[in-house]
Amino acid sequence: MAKFTPIIESLPSTTPFVGPEALTRRTGHKIKARIGANESVFGPSPKVIKAMQAAAIESWAYGDPEHHDLKAAIAAHHGVSPENIACGEGIDGLLGLVVRLFIDAGDVVATSQGAYPTFNFHVAASGCKLLTTPYVDDHEHPVALIKLAAAEKAKLLYIANPDNPMGTHWPAREIKHMIDHLPEGCMMLLDEAYIDFAPAGTAPAIDVNTKNLLRFRTFSKAYGMAGVRVGYCIGQAEIVSAFDKIRNHFGISRMAQAGAIAAIKDQKYLAIVQNQVLLSKRFINEIAKANDLKPIPSATNFVTIDCGRDGTYARAIVDGLLAHGIFIRMPGIAPLNRCIRVSCGNKKDLDQLAKALPKVLQSLS
Repeated sequence: MAKFTPIIESLPSTTPFVGPEALTRRTGHKIKARIGANESVFGPSPKVIKAMQAAAIESWAYGDPEHHDLKAAIAAHHGVSPENIACGEGIDGLLGLVVRLFIDAGDVVATSQGAYPTFNFHVAASGCKLLTTPYVDDHEHPVALIKLAAAEKAKLLYIANPDNPMGTHWPAREIKHMIDHLPEGCMMLLDEAYIDFAPAGTAPAIDVNTKNLLRFRTFSKAYGMAGVRVGYCIGQAEIVSAFDKIRNHFGISRMAQAGAIAAIKDQKYLAIVQNQVLLSKRFINEIAKANDLKPIPSATNFVTIDCGRDGTYARAIVDGLLAHGIFIRMPGIAPLNRCIRVSCGNKKDLDQLAKALPKVLQSLS
């Protein structure tokens, strides 16, 4: 039998997230309110659905491997050239490519302890050294990350703004300070998956002449296309072109490309979703406060709620809500795991949460 590499032999066969489908199979609890994976329950634009339906007829054919029309639409939206855009199967897929492009076994990567685990998942398979800095006041710490990257000569530095899992954010000036003070030879990965929900002034101006910066955006959140898997990266043309060396050239289907083009052109629908998310976050905040829990101000499409105790207590709340058919999640590492995380939902979803949460908390008192 052929042998795996030593690195692969050392890793567990797992996924960074347990999906609601797996939870139903495992526990038998039918999911009634799917408010745990930061998907947009408000769905994609009707124009997206129409475009994908039309493209479905031609699904016998591969999607354009050069993503020509999709890159043109994204570039026009951001005021850059198509040569500054790389597309992939969500940000997760693109992060996997970045790891392959820039690091070898023994290299150092800097991130925050408790930050988005899929990036760490890709890094683990590279055999490099992952170093972390703690969150401070529920925020990733830009200055500490820069100091760590400089001290350890990190090849990659990852930060999400706004952040997952805490939902907090930094203003553009803080992120620009990071960019301006990157140590030599370090590539900064700026994950902006939730930027469409953030306050004005959160995203620095896009400058494609910045050499050591890659910015990641997605159609999975505000555009309501998580199940379609389309993301993109913005960067200097010379760097972006390197993705063509290793990417899956047929990874984005014909339907996915058509849907993403329609989505980014329908900014009126995006504004509707943004408003629905604001209303939903207010409702979640009210539910948390009514149960003597502390919602953390959110710049995303979810609200992280401080439960006031430890990870064991937060886990009991997550499991208790699952027994009521309500799927939520929680951060995985202390002290962040004192919290639960609730994605924005429709009124029916949140009414169920409002009804079940006090029962769960009472059962744990």
